[in-house]
Amino acid sequence: MDLWADWVAELLDPADRLAARERLRAHDLLELSRLDALELEAEFGLTRASARRLHTAFSLGRAVGQSRRPVRPALRSPRAVFELLDPLARGLEQETFWSLTLDGKQRLQRLQPVSTGTLTASLVHPREVFRGAIRQAAAALIVAHNHPSGDPEPSAEDLAVTERLRQAGEVLGIPLQDHVILGEGSFVSLRERLRFSR
Repeated sequence: MDLWADWVAELLDPADRLAARERLRAHDLLELSRLDALELEAEFGLTRASARRLHTAFSLGRAVGQSRRPVRPALRSPRAVFELLDPLARGLEQETFWSLTLDGKQRLQRLQPVSTGTLTASLVHPREVFRGAIRQAAAALIVAHNHPSGDPEPSAEDLAVTERLRQAGEVLGIPLQDHVILGEGSFVSLRERLRFSR
């Protein structure tokens, strides 16, 4: 029996499986998927529950086939990071620290807030920052945070945290691509400021 027919049979009540197997095998999968629950019930002698389950599975398959993955932006520059995060950061009254995991083409995999509050080494620990990147097998990581004052100039703590995360990324094999500090309509790239290697 075709593999798809085995899968379809698994959706049916046990009493329906034997009787429906040969009939299922004689039909094209696409043809089956176009039948509604009442037609499936009548044509294959299925119970109402089996027919509904099968119809729902076909509907779900169609929905998956028609769905599109959201476009994931490529974050190849600090400006691209700024443009992505500026709408989120605008108006925040506390510093918020984000991690942005990247795939091998530097496209965003996931944006995740890590902490809120004054940036300190205790709030932004490598363990918390890299947790999602490790789970997602990310190729690289960008971090960013806002300065509610509007001035993106880095503090000594910003520089220390960045260096700590850069070193952790080297050990983990998930390089820190940049640390972008967002201000009011402006930003600073600590990659450019500290000139750390790619």
